[in-house]
Amino acid sequence: MTDALHFKPAAIPQADTLDGRFIRLEKLDPARHGDGLWQALQGPASDPLLWDYLPYGPFSERAAFDRWLQGNAAGRDPLFYSVIDRASGQAQGLLGYMSIVPDHGRFELGHIAFGAAMQRTPKGTEAVYLLSRLGFELGNRRLEWKCNNANARSKRAAERFGFVFEGVFRNHMVVKGRNRDTAWYSITGEEWPALARGFERWLSEDNQPPEGQLQTLHACRQA
Repeated sequence: MTDALHFKPAAIPQADTLDGRFIRLEKLDPARHGDGLWQALQGPASDPLLWDYLPYGPFSERAAFDRWLQGNAAGRDPLFYSVIDRASGQAQGLLGYMSIVPDHGRFELGHIAFGAAMQRTPKGTEAVYLLSRLGFELGNRRLEWKCNNANARSKRAAERFGFVFEGVFRNHMVVKGRNRDTAWYSITGEEWPALARGFERWLSEDNQPPEGQLQTLHACRQA
């Protein structure tokens, strides 16, 4: 546990570009990323379930989608990043920091919208790893993940990434006119080094050869 007497407020993320092996994270720029994101998130091959538990979308018109991107790009909390596929150079998804509280060393990953081209690939996992790593490097001591308790995909992802389930806030929000019970998960600064090593093993060339991965992320954490 971090000694409260010696804790210093965390630094605020500045939306620096983060380079990974499979993807690159860039601050959301609607002018550069808009076409790719529209195709990835609303195109013919997009995930039909993507918007089910997000507080916005789907978007039937490009103009409304662009206004949404522009609003996201203008903010600092949430702070949005585009996920750029290194092989194609195309923007294929979004995610960001939110609930950024430097005085308490707390931040959250949220607004996650990964296009179908990212799913069942290492790209989403690497995006979560890169933002998590930076958040702890900035001096934070708690990373949060929150989702609708009915969102089985998000809950499975949180558990796969190593987040600890903390409970359910009942009747927490109303989203798109429906009740949302919110499931809370977290990773603490003390837990992060071991989880980071698991991410790095899973993303390594040894585990991600051209023909596919060899070990699960859980197994890599146990190694």
